[in-house]
Amino acid sequence: MGNGTRDQQLLEKLPSYHNQKTHNQKHKLKSFMLIIFTNLVTIYMFTGPFSFMYKYSSMSPSDSNSILQELNSTKAQLAASHTILSELHQRLNSTNLLVQALLIDLTHEQEKQSNRAAENPLNANLVNDDSTTAAATISDELSIALGPHKLPFGYSPKIGPGEIYMPVGEACLRFHEELKQYMTYDIGGECPVDDVLSQGLILKGCEPLPRRRCHPKSPINYVEPTPLPDSLWTTPPDTSVIWEPYSCKSYQCLVDRKNEPGNSYDCKGCFDLEKEEKIKWISDDGGLDFGIDQVLATKAAGTIRIGLDIGGGTGTFAARMKERNVTIITSTLNLDGPFNNMVASRGLIPMYISIFQRFPFFENTLDIVHSMDVIGNWMPDTMLEFVLYDIYRVLRPGGLFWLDHFFCFGSQLNKTYVPMLDRVGFNKLRWRVGVKLDPVVQKNVWYISALLEKPII
Repeated sequence: MGNGTRDQQLLEKLPSYHNQKTHNQKHKLKSFMLIIFTNLVTIYMFTGPFSFMYKYSSMSPSDSNSILQELNSTKAQLAASHTILSELHQRLNSTNLLVQALLIDLTHEQEKQSNRAAENPLNANLVNDDSTTAAATISDELSIALGPHKLPFGYSPKIGPGEIYMPVGEACLRFHEELKQYMTYDIGGECPVDDVLSQGLILKGCEPLPRRRCHPKSPINYVEPTPLPDSLWTTPPDTSVIWEPYSCKSYQCLVDRKNEPGNSYDCKGCFDLEKEEKIKWISDDGGLDFGIDQVLATKAAGTIRIGLDIGGGTGTFAARMKERNVTIITSTLNLDGPFNNMVASRGLIPMYISIFQRFPFFENTLDIVHSMDVIGNWMPDTMLEFVLYDIYRVLRPGGLFWLDHFFCFGSQLNKTYVPMLDRVGFNKLRWRVGVKLDPVVQKNVWYISALLEKPII
């Protein structure tokens, strides 16, 4: 009974003992935390931003003024640094925007190249625009032709680096198989008769073609040409031409095809020197047909000396000008006919280039440029405008551009082509407009014949 009572008493005292023990522990923890906090505050006071208050508390008033000046100076420096940091931050933002824009443009360009490579597998080899690599992917002979070729004496002040590349149209590399076929031959042997292939490449924009190390086939039984001036109006012998590429195999065949129906041939009457060609540019009807003498009379005698006839067929315009002591170069292709051979046989100068190639003349050099029927609405507008600007480029100040029978639809006349010619900047010396008389097809086709002058500034 006594033991039970004592245990009861002990149990009653346990809660109070436990509470007191917990209270004592909390008190010790508070005391410990207070000591730590006090030490931290003390350290902070003597080492932090307010340490100078204790460091200099015993200083004199003059020393306090020095400290104040130092504080003001530091404050000014901090303000200046803040301004600089703000400017740098703005520049950094601008740079970031520029880099983002460049990355976007680069991404778009890579996407375009990828699309081109997908359309034409050859382009995948040309993404880096390395002409040596591009040439190697096509053929060894083309790679050798294009170069680079090291200059014998190294660096040249005119060329620059110690190596040189041969020019070739960028579009050539888009027609892998055709160009590979064109550059396949026996080196030092006879070139294949591939006029159709080579001219097809030119018409696709592969111009100039790469050079080749082979000999063109020569005509059999070739005879010397007719002497000037008789050669101007003499049909050359058939033995002056390699006829394999053409449907006609003689000049007489070319003359006769003007009688064939339809317009499947370019310049159907160009080879008839006795009739159709003989009467061109002799008379001036006051309308669309200008006479050569009337055109030359617009300038001082003897000042029209050299020029270019664009798409000049068999060279009759150049022949008429030569009779008047004017030298004309005739640009023409061989569209199912030996146009270049015919021009040369007449004692005139042919140039085998398309209308789309940049004219191989320096600025401000030619006295006259003529074009009949070749320039017209069959050309894309933008391409035509580039051609007109190139004509302007090669003409000397005061030079003449004879736009002979430019054809277009009536709806295009004042909407497209008259404003285009005005933009190029020629002066109008003569201007005639007329409807093309075509009894078979009525398509509202109009002609412009104009004599234009490059201004003298």
